[in-house]
Amino acid sequence: MFTGIITGFGRVEAIRPAGDGDAVVLSVSAPGHAADLGLGGSLAVNGVCLTATAIAGDRVDIDVMGETLRHTTTGALRVGDRVNLERCVPAGGRLDGHVVQGHVDGVGALTEREPRGNWERLRFSVPRALSRYVARKGSIAVDGVSLTVADVADATEAEQWFEVGLIPTTLRDTVLGARAVGDPVNLEVDVMAKYAERLAAFAPASAAPTAPGAEVVAP
Repeated sequence: MFTGIITGFGRVEAIRPAGDGDAVVLSVSAPGHAADLGLGGSLAVNGVCLTATAIAGDRVDIDVMGETLRHTTTGALRVGDRVNLERCVPAGGRLDGHVVQGHVDGVGALTEREPRGNWERLRFSVPRALSRYVARKGSIAVDGVSLTVADVADATEAEQWFEVGLIPTTLRDTVLGARAVGDPVNLEVDVMAKYAERLAAFAPASAAPTAPGAEVVAP
């Protein structure tokens, strides 16, 4: 589990095919993140939870499956790209952002950015299938950054979007500060919203009245 509080930048050093399939080995320089990572440890790269398979100094090798390459922005990374990094939160650690699993739900794009003094307003497109999970004043992870949603599109609008405000620290210390209009971003919606929807889907069946004389079996 992660918190969406980015702890540093990494840089893509190499991308090479892995075996005969569509997987790759992604090599990332991760200063300050590799010393106690350990093989099999989790590292969020632009919000995608990935597993370390080799470590040499600050360099971390990660196996990335084709599924991840197709459904996140990881497939568009190139050598030299800067990426957001976050280690998983330790048991008993502070949850400074919100619960982030590193399981990206979809890809959006930056559609507007507007300077507002020392902060900026950013608008992102969001796939309609995910937009129902995005609520004003709720939480969302964009490229692994925990953000508070400032505004959202009306449900009737054809193009769904949400807006956030970025303070100077976020602009300086995450890749969002350098994102240009049109750039794709990884999106992870609030996991609690997904669970609430799933539970609600079973509510009618569980709430069905019990027939007279029927035996009630405890779960």
